[in-house]
Amino acid sequence: MRRTLPAALAVSAALVLATTAGSASAGTPAQAEPTPRSLKDGGGGSQLLLATAPAAGATSGTLTWWERGAGGWRAAGNAPARFGGHGLAEGATRTQGTGTTPTGLYALPFAFGSSAAPAGGTLPYRTVTPASWWCEDTGSASYNRWTDPLPADCRPGEAEHLADYPVQYAHAVLIGFNYTAPVKGRGAGIFLHVNGSGATAGCVSVPADALDRLLGWLRPAARPHIAIGTTGGALAVTRY
Repeated sequence: MRRTLPAALAVSAALVLATTAGSASAGTPAQAEPTPRSLKDGGGGSQLLLATAPAAGATSGTLTWWERGAGGWRAAGNAPARFGGHGLAEGATRTQGTGTTPTGLYALPFAFGSSAAPAGGTLPYRTVTPASWWCEDTGSASYNRWTDPLPADCRPGEAEHLADYPVQYAHAVLIGFNYTAPVKGRGAGIFLHVNGSGATAGCVSVPADALDRLLGWLRPAARPHIAIGTTGGALAVTRY
């Protein structure tokens, strides 16, 4: 669920973000930027991505990636991030088709793309072909799964033809939201991918060079996770 939103909706989302920012500058104290040490559960590995927005209705924020060594956690990089055109929503109760990015802590099972994997990357990598789809049909046994080709029980209108998005899917990483044991209607196809022209339909996106750097850095042995949330409030990333 990574298609860029229509221009009118992106403009509306931008207005929400501008209003939020204006309120903060009018006297609301800014929240301190979260770190892995401030989370309840960082996934137990030694690589962690924090995707944070300033408020639930925001469509942009920051992605910071962290690595844990003998001296503790250290920031390894950061980039501006984009979220769903309707902001963020609690992942445990999110509804598919709402244009929201699910908050929570998720594994990063594999990467994929229409371009070759960046040098140095060790995450499992799948190459997008004309037969590659992501099924989002709640009536399909392949719900929230990569399919190659599209199965008969997954309607094309309820699936993502991955080859149709050569910019966004030049490189991408699956965010393990609703993936291990999918709940029909909770949401499907949530990725970390390359920026399109505006807010996403529920994914997290970053500039292409940032994603290339991430793919060269992520290691399965480090059990990487991504934590998505706000810097404070009811959807604070520190809850996860």
